[in-house]
Amino acid sequence: LDMEFTGLHSTFPQNNEPSLFDSPAERYPKARQSVQCFTVTQLGLAIFLNENSNKYVVHSYNFFLFPSTLGVSDVEFTLSASSVQFLSHYGFDYNKFLKDGIPYMNEVQQKILSQHLLAGSWKVSSALDRDVLKKAIDEVTCWIAAAEEGETMILQDLSGYQMFDVQLVLRQALQNVWTQPLEDKKVMVKKVSPQHRQLLENSPYDYFQKELILLSARGFTNLFQTLVKAKKPLVGHNMLMDLMHLHDKFYKPLPESYEEFKRNIHNLFPVLIDTKTVTKSIWKKRSFPRVSNLLEVYAVLCSSNLNPEDAACPVIALASDCSRYAEKSSPHEAGYDAFLCGSVLLKSAHLLLCRSTDDAVEADPSFSQYLTVLAEYLNKVNFIRGGVSSINFSGEDAPCQHPPVLIVHVRGWPGMNERQIYQEFKALCRFDVRQLSKNQFILLSNKFKQLVLRDYKHHPHLPVCVYRHWRHSPRVNCLLQVSGIVALWSLLAFVLGGAP
Repeated sequence: LDMEFTGLHSTFPQNNEPSLFDSPAERYPKARQSVQCFTVTQLGLAIFLNENSNKYVVHSYNFFLFPSTLGVSDVEFTLSASSVQFLSHYGFDYNKFLKDGIPYMNEVQQKILSQHLLAGSWKVSSALDRDVLKKAIDEVTCWIAAAEEGETMILQDLSGYQMFDVQLVLRQALQNVWTQPLEDKKVMVKKVSPQHRQLLENSPYDYFQKELILLSARGFTNLFQTLVKAKKPLVGHNMLMDLMHLHDKFYKPLPESYEEFKRNIHNLFPVLIDTKTVTKSIWKKRSFPRVSNLLEVYAVLCSSNLNPEDAACPVIALASDCSRYAEKSSPHEAGYDAFLCGSVLLKSAHLLLCRSTDDAVEADPSFSQYLTVLAEYLNKVNFIRGGVSSINFSGEDAPCQHPPVLIVHVRGWPGMNERQIYQEFKALCRFDVRQLSKNQFILLSNKFKQLVLRDYKHHPHLPVCVYRHWRHSPRVNCLLQVSGIVALWSLLAFVLGGAP
């Protein structure tokens, strides 16, 4: 699975971006706010079918998605300029997203829509739909005054939810009409008696039952629910934000509790595999080139240098309706990236299986064997720039382990803040900054830069050294000061108490 969004990290409020100081529980509220700001533009799903022996046939699909406009509430979302520019560069079709996006809604939105359908309190939220609806009502009102019972008319050029809106409003406003959807975006309107109308409403052949309206309004959510019921291993690359959007857009609004979010995802998808977590581990344990881009990882795993003449390596073939991915790469198209995710998983698992035994791998290793060698990575989702390397969705997270910390002492420059400190050091290395006390700031980086220590060790205004907890922690210093004062008073009391 792969997803594309209208944006990734919201910069409002300040300091909302991921930081190396973050634990997963501290990062979650930041990510949650971003997920609530942005929406999903495209979802890619690649289904790998183990046809025979070690051959996998892939059916890969692209779904352009757009929030449901059927109902009483209008959905708002934000566009990040950099994300729009990035996807446009790779040929993303925003017209298809805006005009033909499949609707979706979560359980809370479905419940609200269902209540309004049952109560008959219908409201059209789209201004465009309101104009179309007014035109259709005017046509029907003019026609019905002179029409005979049993006569019909056709409303044309109704798209998407307009077919539902028109029928709902006409049936609610006029007791002597009946409506029926037709092909080619048309609706038939028939003049009937109130008694005949009542019979038609109770007929099982009414194509406009409220259950069908809900089914259509749920759109892609129907497929999401099918995925949940299937309980198949769900594979992604750097998939934390994907999981958060899945929860928020198709299941329920993201809870405030980080632990509740983890439990919900684990109940929905009991087996998660993040190929970023798997390949990061291979970097450390095996002689594997350090690449992070999904397309680069795929290229490395496909190279003959990694597994020369390995007849047991899984054969991955694209189905005939997905053949264009075999002819040309389409990076950042969700369906293509989903295909890459599954391929990277199979090839990584095979590599691990080969390295886990000195004996030759049997001719046709099964997928269950691959899952066995992947056991330590199951439900471990990569965590970007934080205190842990991954989030464990099936248990407790590992304790945070930060890289070596540097501390800056500000001298002679009063009023310095975190942003100014960041601007001072950003040319040397990407640091995260946090204020420790009035004149002290700590710096954290994935790469410990000796250059910073060399250039700033004796700086007149911003001397830098390695942080030592017992020496620099305000709490430890406060404790030492209090202990010193208590010891001094105890000594004075002893001396004075012993005098004649």
